[in-house]
Amino acid sequence: MSAGGIMPRTGCASYQRTVSRRAFLNASFGGLALPAIFHARANAAAGQAASGTAVIQYWLNGAASHFETYDPKPDAPAEIRGPFQPISTNVPGIQICETLPRQSRIIDKVTIIRSVHHDNNDHQHGMHWCQTGHDAKANGVNPFQSSSHPSSGSLVAMLRGPNHPSLPPYVLIGYPLDDQGIHRLYPHRAASLGVGYNPLEILDKRSGDGKDPGQDNDFRVQCLAPLAGLTRTNLLDRRRLLTELDQIHGQSAARATGAWNHFHQAAFDLVTGAGTGAAFDLDQEDAKTRARYGLNRSGQTALLARRLVEAGVTFVTVIDPGVGLSSSGWDLHTKLEWGMQTACPRMDQAVTTLIEDLHERGMNRNVLVVVWGEFGRTPKINANAGRDHWGDVQSVMLAGGLYRHGQVIGSSNAKGEVPKDRPLWPYDVVATMYDHLGIDPHQTPLTPAGRAVPLLAKGEVIRELL
Repeated sequence: MSAGGIMPRTGCASYQRTVSRRAFLNASFGGLALPAIFHARANAAAGQAASGTAVIQYWLNGAASHFETYDPKPDAPAEIRGPFQPISTNVPGIQICETLPRQSRIIDKVTIIRSVHHDNNDHQHGMHWCQTGHDAKANGVNPFQSSSHPSSGSLVAMLRGPNHPSLPPYVLIGYPLDDQGIHRLYPHRAASLGVGYNPLEILDKRSGDGKDPGQDNDFRVQCLAPLAGLTRTNLLDRRRLLTELDQIHGQSAARATGAWNHFHQAAFDLVTGAGTGAAFDLDQEDAKTRARYGLNRSGQTALLARRLVEAGVTFVTVIDPGVGLSSSGWDLHTKLEWGMQTACPRMDQAVTTLIEDLHERGMNRNVLVVVWGEFGRTPKINANAGRDHWGDVQSVMLAGGLYRHGQVIGSSNAKGEVPKDRPLWPYDVVATMYDHLGIDPHQTPLTPAGRAVPLLAKGEVIRELL
């Protein structure tokens, strides 16, 4: 259980609850009701051919400054320009901040958008804008308590399903914005679609142990390991016992064969490490590759995302820890210079290696990488040597897919306050993600409850990419 409320049964976390006979095996999965998730998602995707495309959304949790990443302003006054300098990239005429030297060498493989904006400076509202493509307040919803629309990942889970039938379509890797709230993840979840379309959440808040998740060089998917004291042999024994108990109560005929058996086996494979479950096991990866991504949370979660889309997950969100200290993330209201010097090298290595690795494996056309957060940062350095929230403009980086790269789309004005050219909204970025996955962003699908809900009220595929 989180401090903010009860962990949903789709989350990867151990929590205490009364375990009924029917939930006996589920308890061995750390609280996962994975068979039901696989069943719901497969029903929704029945008859649809998966194209093999996938999205990795690399989320800069807390919102990174656009000045200190993709939109430096070297000619602005010092209080706007900030403590860093621009550097040239491998594309003539394009500069980014010196905090991202590795990415400067692969700009020919990416597109930088400098003119995305929305109308809210609150973390949760900004996250709702970007994760759903909809404005929470326009729908009278408090995103700290619920979400007015499903996340893009959840809709992908419903409309596309996984690229491999034994894997979940949507996985979220990381931890919430603060230690007080699993509720912070509402915009990442399925809302009215139901918990069957929530992501498989691989969460680790690291609360109370004093460990900096940014420096965790032993990252592994703990939630897919058996509960403390249980071996995989124990799990097999429990599975056999569950079958025997169901036979006593006359339930085996409905559950031991057909669809239930298939989805239960898919869930079991994830936990036991058999079959597709190996995709979650970073120990399967070459040590040099792990080191290349970075032996820290940023690098290892990016590597895990690559492994998952390679195995057949359709949509992966990686929540980058930023400075990695409790709730801070990239939310640098103070000590901006220290924070960027701390967080950027890890993110720069992870993102650059991810993009290069996808190219080397021939996966770049199938996998779209989107790097963004919930908004930008204030044009002026504040009294605490930081930058505050700023929804009026932010930068987004895209790589991969069947899109044109090596370009900058849009611009902000001289002080980095608002879009100057080609203003875009989060729903345009979300529409582009749908387009990459072969989903018409203008469609109005029926939800499992029979409601017709437009994917997006507004938004177009970003034409400069085509």
